[in-house]
This record gives sequence, C-alpha cells and structure tokens, in this order.
Amino acid sequence: MIYITGDTHGQFERIEAFCRRQNTRREDVLIILGDAGINYDGWVRDRVKKYFLETLPITLFCIHGNHEQRPQTLDTYRERRWHGGVVYYEEEYPDLLFAKDGEIFELDGWQTMVIGGAYSVDKMFRIAYGYGWWPDEQPSEEIRQYVERQLDGCGWNIDVVLSHTAPLKYEPREVFLSGIDQSGVDKSTEEWLDRIEDRLDYRRWYCGHYHTEKRTDRLEILFENFEVFMGRK
Repeated sequence: MIYITGDTHGQFERIEAFCRRQNTRREDVLIILGDAGINYDGWVRDRVKKYFLETLPITLFCIHGNHEQRPQTLDTYRERRWHGGVVYYEEEYPDLLFAKDGEIFELDGWQTMVIGGAYSVDKMFRIAYGYGWWPDEQPSEEIRQYVERQLDGCGWNIDVVLSHTAPLKYEPREVFLSGIDQSGVDKSTEEWLDRIEDRLDYRRWYCGHYHTEKRTDRLEILFENFEVFMGRK
C-alpha cells in the first residue's frame, strides 16, 4: 500500500502512530511531501532521527522541501533506481528515500512526476538566528530544464504530480501568515509550476508546504492528514 502525507519537520510521532494503527509493513510506502526534516540538524541529531525512522515498518519516500538540505549535497548519499526513477539513500538507512527532482516514478501503476523545493518566507529570520537555511531550496534552472525535458518525453501527459509547493493559482491565501509581506515573497517557483500545470494533462496533483489541508479540483494540499495514494476519486 502507498500512503501520502504532508510536512513533518522532524516530528515523527504521528508517523509512528500511523504505522501502528495501519499495521504497516516494510513493503508499504509513505510519501512525505517535503520538509520531512530528516537532513536538517546536522550529523548527530539527524542520525538519531534516521535510526528511529529505520525501525518503523514502512519505507519513506520524501520530496524535497525548503527547510532541509538536498541529499545530493551530502557525502553520505548514493543514487539508485527505485520504481523506475532515481532516489538518494544512505547505505545505513536503505528505507529512507529522497526523490530526485524531475524523475518519473511508477507508483501503483501511476506515472508520477516529482518536483520539490520552495521559497522560505522565514528566510531572513532563519539567517539572523542561525537556523537552517540553504540557498538551493528552490529548483534551479538546471532542475527546471530537466523537469520540462522529462515532460516533453512523455508528451506532457502524466498521471500524478508530487510537489512541495503549489502552482500559483492554487495557493491557499487564506492561511498566509499575517505578519509576512507577500510582495517580498519570491513566487518564481509557484509561477513556474503554474505554467506547467496549464500545459499538463494530469489526473491528480499533491503538495504540502502550507500547513493546511485543502482540495481544489484535481489538486490536494496535505499536512497532518494521511491519504491512500490515488485512493480518493
């Protein structure tokens, strides 16, 4: 079974409870739609989180968010193919998988494109107080070109998109933080996703990032809820 949920930010109690409640097995997969918080604190604290997650009876498949490091920038990660696409993993934690942006995975028979990354509206706060912030949080021009080449290759027809942030037209503005001046927020990733969504023939789009739960047309934003992947029509 494949399940899907939103941001966890390094807090995995609900994942543990979910596994216990659903009586999951290692063969089951849980998609985390970015900001898993697994590569965030540094070697020692991240190692504790990874060790705990590796004990859970489930495989985690994580999309890149904006509050975490990209695994390909860390020396401990290797690449391998998984369900038709490239993932990053560490040999010590083989069931903690991180998707390469732009890869197409076959998940339960659905052709699924992954597009991670977003802008941190709390960027200046994080820099000022020494919290984790990484300049490659948004998809680079190289990643964007790769995504579009992949979509060219499948005729801009894909079953599912997994992204961290949403196309601009689907932003849940009703949950925006009142203290953030939106005119200063870099929305280039959302604008790019908007252009992709306009062209793309797809069935379902899932994203996280906004810490809310909302469904509009074929797009669903998840946070602390769990869904069966492609299970709700």
